[in-house]
Amino acid sequence: MKIGNFDLSRDGTYIIAEMSANHNGKLQNALDTIKAAKEIGADAIKLQTYTADTLTLDCRKDDFMIDGGTLWDGQSLYDLYKEAYTPWEWHKELFEYAREIDIDIFSSPFDKSAVDFLEQFNPSAYKIASFEITDYELIRYTASKGKPIIISTGIATIDEIQDAVDICRSEGNSGIVLLKCTSAYPAPLEEANLKMIPNLAQTFNVVSGFSDHTLGSTAPIVAVALGAKVIEKHFILDKSIGGADADFSLDKEEFAQMVKAVRDAEKLLGKIDYSMSDKKRESRRFSRSLYVAKDIQKGEVFTEENIRSVRPGYGKHPKYLNDILGRVATKEYNFGDRFE
Repeated sequence: MKIGNFDLSRDGTYIIAEMSANHNGKLQNALDTIKAAKEIGADAIKLQTYTADTLTLDCRKDDFMIDGGTLWDGQSLYDLYKEAYTPWEWHKELFEYAREIDIDIFSSPFDKSAVDFLEQFNPSAYKIASFEITDYELIRYTASKGKPIIISTGIATIDEIQDAVDICRSEGNSGIVLLKCTSAYPAPLEEANLKMIPNLAQTFNVVSGFSDHTLGSTAPIVAVALGAKVIEKHFILDKSIGGADADFSLDKEEFAQMVKAVRDAEKLLGKIDYSMSDKKRESRRFSRSLYVAKDIQKGEVFTEENIRSVRPGYGKHPKYLNDILGRVATKEYNFGDRFE
């Protein structure tokens, strides 16, 4: 499966820098964030395409006020989204700039009008956010565009995940990535449940990955070790910029460290390979083999005292020792000779 020019089966882990609200309402911040994401080795920058009116109602009834110990308690949903959204008139410049500097760019649409708007930019993929996984018509409409569809599973039941996958496939779209996600901001480590990453791939026969809201970069490294092919992490130029998502985003230095750690993890994982490489073959000289441990006269019996398995590895394989013991020497052997 490919996202843009990135082949998930060949090119390693696809690392997405999630800009979200981290432009803090300034176009130059957004452009600088894209540039920084490219510089630190992210494979893609991701936007969010909505307005307060496409997400919620401008209402102050209790249902529409945020509480429950979040970073945004006391705000209305409408006011939060009005503060955090990325102006639609920026998108053309952001897409053009990302492509100019050769970093992938796409977005999370939050309603059909956002999908229609984004189609003009021919994004390499679409992302369905955690809280939109229950919006089956949004998933259906997005999947119908035929581009890879990345879906966060943060608040979904197993039946809802299955429904989302079935909807995509019913639209002829099998380019599905399911991201394990904990929809808490920031997410406690004990709620990450990263063992679900390989299970998502196996259960739903899709590519799986991880959308991370924990602090730091330990979780993405573990996720890659468990088979995540996509990592999404909130990215901010500098936390001093502030904004709705700043507290659980990685800054440039932190994100760069995460990218390096993920790439190092990929190297460590390597591949399943039992072949005898030149390096392995060279190292075998330090393994054990059979050597003459005492001078042996012709006609003398081979014993554990005069034939031993020792280092280095130039002699006969130790697996033959029991076959040799008890036999009679047909020639003389000197101490330290390889037994061949």
